[in-house]
Amino acid sequence: MLDRLLDISANFGVDTLLLLPVLIALEAVLSADNAIALAAIAQGLDSEAMQRRALNYGLLIAFVLRVGLILTAGWVLQFWQFEVMGAAYLLWLVFKHFTAASDDDAEHHGPRFATVLQAIPVIAFTDLAFSLDSVTTALALSKDMVVILLGGTIGIITLRFMAGLFIRWLEEFEHLEDAGFVTVAFVGIRLLVRVIDSTLVPPEWVMVAVIAAVFAWGFSKRTEVTEVEATGETAHLANGKVPTVAELEAQNSPAVEVSTDQKDPTAAMPLQQD
Repeated sequence: MLDRLLDISANFGVDTLLLLPVLIALEAVLSADNAIALAAIAQGLDSEAMQRRALNYGLLIAFVLRVGLILTAGWVLQFWQFEVMGAAYLLWLVFKHFTAASDDDAEHHGPRFATVLQAIPVIAFTDLAFSLDSVTTALALSKDMVVILLGGTIGIITLRFMAGLFIRWLEEFEHLEDAGFVTVAFVGIRLLVRVIDSTLVPPEWVMVAVIAAVFAWGFSKRTEVTEVEATGETAHLANGKVPTVAELEAQNSPAVEVSTDQKDPTAAMPLQQD
């Protein structure tokens, strides 16, 4: 590991600057499935503030783990058991998602967390499982530690912003969460194929094309929300049932207060004296 760190300054050059944008672009594309998985995990927290904190701290720990993986990649990748564990974890996430999706009453398909501290390690280790694939891809493109470390750093930053966007998009697009977990399954299967026979792993352009096609389907349909404008306010309708005019008038008309304190009109009349 120390030798890799000492070689960084010696290896930095024009080739590094030319290769870095390619690696960053590849990290961004291949991080889409990672981002949607992390967004789905963060949705297990109740408030947006808790979701942001979980992503910030979880990805900070994930960055440390990713750097450690890059620096020890030559040793880690000698043991196929690590890739099998990463693949099994990703496929388990996919299984949990699609089995929970069969429940019509389930609004959230992932795990629920009571506190931010419960979600942070799940986010960190999920990114680590994805990193087994992305670091292997980066090493196939370059052996330069500068390129891989810079690409991984920018990849984590990109991942944080993408996960924040996906949290909002998951509510807007009906098929997006399913599309994301389909690509997660592809990553898990690819890790297993690499363990069995690395020559069977498809090239990166195939993976990029598959991710693009699946996400095109994910963004193809917005969540249907019926809205009716009534007296300047938007009323969200349940079950797509449109109210009648009489119902809208009844909802928007002010309540008429009926006074129970009724006075006898004759009480205010002056008494006549003989």
